[in-house]
Amino acid sequence: MRMRRLRQNKVIREMLKETRLNVSEFIYPLFLVEGENIKREIKSMPGIYHFSLDKLEEEILELVDLGIKAVLLFGVPASKDSCGSSAYADDGIIQRGIKKIKSITDEILVITDVCMCEYTDHGHCGIVDENGNVLNDETLEYLAKISVSHAKMGADIIAPSDMMDLRVEKIRKALDENGFKYTPIMSYSAKYASSYYGPFRDAAESAPQFGDRLSYQMDFHNGQEAMREIELDLEEGADFIIIKPALSYLDIIKEAKYNFNTHIVAYNVSGEYSMVTNAIKAGLLDESIIYEKLISIKRAGADLIISYHAKQMAKWIKEGKY
Repeated sequence: MRMRRLRQNKVIREMLKETRLNVSEFIYPLFLVEGENIKREIKSMPGIYHFSLDKLEEEILELVDLGIKAVLLFGVPASKDSCGSSAYADDGIIQRGIKKIKSITDEILVITDVCMCEYTDHGHCGIVDENGNVLNDETLEYLAKISVSHAKMGADIIAPSDMMDLRVEKIRKALDENGFKYTPIMSYSAKYASSYYGPFRDAAESAPQFGDRLSYQMDFHNGQEAMREIELDLEEGADFIIIKPALSYLDIIKEAKYNFNTHIVAYNVSGEYSMVTNAIKAGLLDESIIYEKLISIKRAGADLIISYHAKQMAKWIKEGKY
């Protein structure tokens, strides 16, 4: 047997590709900010922008034209407090952002990140006591409140990213009781405490003001623990599970694919995006690395990919480059 026989020309190689990317598998993150006439590049994430709501239409219509089917919304509020009240306010940035996108098109699924870090003055993902401890069960009430407020405005999918225990169960119950039993939950089930989040924290203004998130985000030394986290979220009612980050956690994606009959979403996070983008800009890597990277995530077992590269990849696919 000579394996190279099946690599001799482009047609054979194309026919025998085991892994392919489809634009409909991408989810594109958007950062929404208060104000007007704002489309401001995020310094730590070249090519990614903050948008005020009045500047959203052009961006959303471009995504529709490219065939991208879903966005993931993050909000940067005008004010913050200890309980993140702007996260569940009827006139919050995400609540108004959902309504704005829905007024532009019905061809984009709106997924909303549910967490408190962008909205709290301390930058942690939950309620904090006087000793700086993040309180799990007290936080659940707020996460449920945020989720229902998003659903009321028309969010298609709720994506809790806080990593509090039992939050999927709490959110599912709250959604059901408020008439949203058919609103799916896309849970960040295996979210690791990672240094790859640095540029995101700059973009979302969500860095913790003290301490760290090691008590609630996952220890990156552990793999089997991720399987337990995923199992628990599915038992509580999660419809999708997210594994985050993606590139250094391809083993987790692959094992989850083998172990669970569910929809697996990989988050190709900000640090992964910025490393590759800056390396391309510096001439250290060819831009084809973007395609190779996304293929590796899909090959590991991801059904959907959240990526800041989604627009560029969609353009290349549309042009027939890949």
